[in-house]
Amino acid sequence: MKTGIQILIGWVCLVSLSGLSGCASKVYQLTPVSGDVAEIEGRPTTKAEKDGIAVVASFERLDLQYVALDIEVKNKTDHPFEVHPADFEYTALDKEQKTLFSAVGTPQKPLMFSAADPVREADRTAINQQREVKRLKTAKVINTVLMVAAIASDVATSTNRNNHRPERWVQNRVTHNNIYAAIQTKRMIDHGLFADRMQRYEYETYRWKDLSMKPTRLQPGESVRGLVYLPMSREATYMLVNYPVSEHESVMITLRQEWVKKKKRRT
Repeated sequence: MKTGIQILIGWVCLVSLSGLSGCASKVYQLTPVSGDVAEIEGRPTTKAEKDGIAVVASFERLDLQYVALDIEVKNKTDHPFEVHPADFEYTALDKEQKTLFSAVGTPQKPLMFSAADPVREADRTAINQQREVKRLKTAKVINTVLMVAAIASDVATSTNRNNHRPERWVQNRVTHNNIYAAIQTKRMIDHGLFADRMQRYEYETYRWKDLSMKPTRLQPGESVRGLVYLPMSREATYMLVNYPVSEHESVMITLRQEWVKKKKRRT
């Protein structure tokens, strides 16, 4: 949700600066800088190969806390090859392509991130959905208890002889009307939070089950394609992505991460 300041800035850009070329906004870019880089379907795409396993990769989009890469793995060997998206990982590099180290722990360790496991994340999302349903049921019970207590209090105070005076009656009505309103507001908040969270979980289910690369056993000549989700590191200028193809060898791909200013021009 946009804040008032963001809305004001947008209005200034559209109205007060209408005579200029437009307001600059930052756009995330992730560009391959290693391997065989070519423009495919309007996107910079790279290809790297090791021991008969080829990896073709391009940047798809930022997806919440993840960098989504469109990756295809091809098996050019004469034997089956197991592919699992969670085996992708990257090392964060600085602007000189030197390894960044974690600020936590001694000795310091290279700053490395593993791709999300779509099977595990799908299971976790299903558990979160079940938890939200239980939370809403609990909230409904609490709201019912609160309403019953409020009605009981309203009846008790209304029948109390000491509250028959006009000023007491008015005070009683105001107090209990506020209580009823507060309970109704709580109900609306509970249902709103439930709807928002379930909508997100539905998208996450779609992401892990339909968009992400699936664990696959590739036969010779076969390939698999899907999105691989890597946690984003703002500290990194470059991402050294690697995928193991054997005990000692990996396919390596370097990508440059940056936020660039993009001007929106009037049409």
